[in-house]
Amino acid sequence: MARFFGSTRSPSAGCLLFFFALLWASLFISPPPGQAAPPQKKPQELVFLNWPDYMDQGLIRKFEKLHGVKVRQVYYETEEEQVRLLSLTNGKGYDVVLASMVNGLSYLNRKWLAPVDADSVPNIRHIDPAWRRLAPEFMKHAVPFSWGTMGIVYRKDLVKGEVRGWKDLLAPQEQLRGKILMIKDRRDAMVPALKMLGYSVNSTSMAELDVVERTMLAQKPFVKKYGYPSLDKQSQLVKGDIWMAMVYSGDALTLQELNKNIAFAFPEEGTSLWLDNLVVMASSSKKNLAMDFINFLNEPENAAQLAEHIFQATPNLAAKKLLSPEHLRNTIIWPDEKTMLGSELYGPLPPRVEKRYNSIFLKTSEGLR
Repeated sequence: MARFFGSTRSPSAGCLLFFFALLWASLFISPPPGQAAPPQKKPQELVFLNWPDYMDQGLIRKFEKLHGVKVRQVYYETEEEQVRLLSLTNGKGYDVVLASMVNGLSYLNRKWLAPVDADSVPNIRHIDPAWRRLAPEFMKHAVPFSWGTMGIVYRKDLVKGEVRGWKDLLAPQEQLRGKILMIKDRRDAMVPALKMLGYSVNSTSMAELDVVERTMLAQKPFVKKYGYPSLDKQSQLVKGDIWMAMVYSGDALTLQELNKNIAFAFPEEGTSLWLDNLVVMASSSKKNLAMDFINFLNEPENAAQLAEHIFQATPNLAAKKLLSPEHLRNTIIWPDEKTMLGSELYGPLPPRVEKRYNSIFLKTSEGLR
């Protein structure tokens, strides 16, 4: 006699009981004859408009598992492309957007942004108040995400001498003809000339802008293209097709990891300071989920992990306390006081000045984009 669960029943009797138990259960589990099983409900989807390579995918998966949702990231390659994508639908179809200050102010004026406050995003309390004071009305609709500066990367094995300022980019050595990459953004691309000439990055003087245009046109034969350096082993900077480029500070660190001959310089004339922000679109039907996502990214541990992953400075003060000493000591990520004093944030421009910036950028980048 075999032993089943401590009993002395025969094997055949046990099997029959097990069979009838399965049959009884199937009456409740299986769909009626001729009727298909109901399809599984698709998880709710959050659409996030973001730069490529600007997020820790481990954090995305953690949020998805925590909330039982799917985060779909839509990528843009330039600030202009982001504006174009959102303008096609007046912001509809997107839930969370990573927006610069300049773009964010424009979206606010178009009434595309939903309000964000401490009730909807409790972790907003960790954000440095200094950043939130920059544009009070905009900051009622945004949560600062990361900040940094712009500078110059160059191949120190190919470029002779030390690169110290924007003049090395705008009036370069003859050997750099066709070897320079400029950022493909009308405001960013004009910073080198504006700062080298001693002007503000927010200049509204038509006379100053005329000089900027002449300076950029004189540089044009040295520019291979207007765009952004790819951040992988196929990057033109890594391979040596480009010898010098203007870049965002965090991108410089990624490129240096790929090639030890890539050096970075903060321009001695000063530079621009940028702040990226997370905003929720007013047209979103998933505002609560969008707020939860922003709140999740601002949990101090998550914000610290993200800052280390993307090589950027975080405006989250609680997260800053959790960063590694190596990250905090890196002066490309955390510039010194002298660099900060020479840096300016972009401000809005009058329409006629905006038009002039656009015309300069189009003329100088024509045929190179």
